[in-house]
Amino acid sequence: MKIVIAPDSYKGSLSSKEVGLIIQKAFQEEMPTADIEVVPMADGGEGTLETILFAVGGEKVDLEVTGPLGNRIMTSYGVLSDQETVVIEIAQVVGLPQIPQNQRNPMLTTTYGVGEQMIHALKRGYRKFIIGLGGSATNDGGLGMLQALGITFLDRDGSAVKPIGASLEKIKEVDFGTIHPEVLKCEIKVASDVKNPLCGKTGASYVFGPQKGATKEQVEKLDQGLAHYASLVENALDQSIQYVAGAGAAGGLGFGLLTIGAKILSGSQVLAEATGLEEKIKKADWVITGEGQSDFQTLYGKVPSFVAKLAKKYDSKTILISGSLGNGFEQLYEEFISCHSIAIGPLSIKESIASASKYLYICACNIARLLKASSN
Repeated sequence: MKIVIAPDSYKGSLSSKEVGLIIQKAFQEEMPTADIEVVPMADGGEGTLETILFAVGGEKVDLEVTGPLGNRIMTSYGVLSDQETVVIEIAQVVGLPQIPQNQRNPMLTTTYGVGEQMIHALKRGYRKFIIGLGGSATNDGGLGMLQALGITFLDRDGSAVKPIGASLEKIKEVDFGTIHPEVLKCEIKVASDVKNPLCGKTGASYVFGPQKGATKEQVEKLDQGLAHYASLVENALDQSIQYVAGAGAAGGLGFGLLTIGAKILSGSQVLAEATGLEEKIKKADWVITGEGQSDFQTLYGKVPSFVAKLAKKYDSKTILISGSLGNGFEQLYEEFISCHSIAIGPLSIKESIASASKYLYICACNIARLLKASSN
């Protein structure tokens, strides 16, 4: 029996790699003759780098860059085993968890460090990028990243603006002619499941600004700043970009990446292509996937739904194992043979997180025993 295990992370508890290995251990103990393969998944947010490196192989490159508050931080990017492709997880550079709760203010944060990572990789000869968007503390529209790549943004005095959200409204002149010459030769795939445009009530500032610490007044100011900035950039490039789905991802970093020729794709799709998931599922009898909580929204393009659709394409059957099952989970039977919550009895969120490994293992053992019995 061929089994592919392709889960998302249980956010706040277990990484997708950890989830996959725990399920694998349970299945191997109950079904020692089964052919079991683990392919951790992600949607472009936290865990993207670890997930791809585990599935494909490669190495991490450590470097010092500018953090979200302008301070210097240590981070890393991945180089895949093909020795051609660089993976950048922006959450590891400008992620919200890097900033203490009382210091979160997207008027003052920057994506400059993301551009520095790209320049570092370019100098090493790499021209293919996978960039995972998600979990950012920024709302600068990619201004910082673009400045790090050499693009010029000047204020009314002819001075370079600071690479932060508060500077967006101060920009008077934009020059893409100063960009690092190798940037436009790159192939850049952006992994993101965020479909929001850059500006407006469904844009980066209004939808995601508050969770990054923005007040109501700052949200309005940031949105106006992004609209002003986008107008100047689009005039400079003679392109209309701000309404492209995903331009508002990561505080508008999606927009910034679009200006240098990047393509924004489904995070699940990018990860599946990078890890060769489809080829591995082709011969699978069963596919196991999961996430922290599953409900009716899982069907709206989340990792487990993507995996289930891919499995159905090859007549493989999919089982869902999640931390919990929420509102409308019954709708999930459209795509999954069975849906399971690992929770045992009434538990607080704290207890559930602390015991996630134990309960996941028990649940996976029970499912493996059923599959073993049915195969006999």
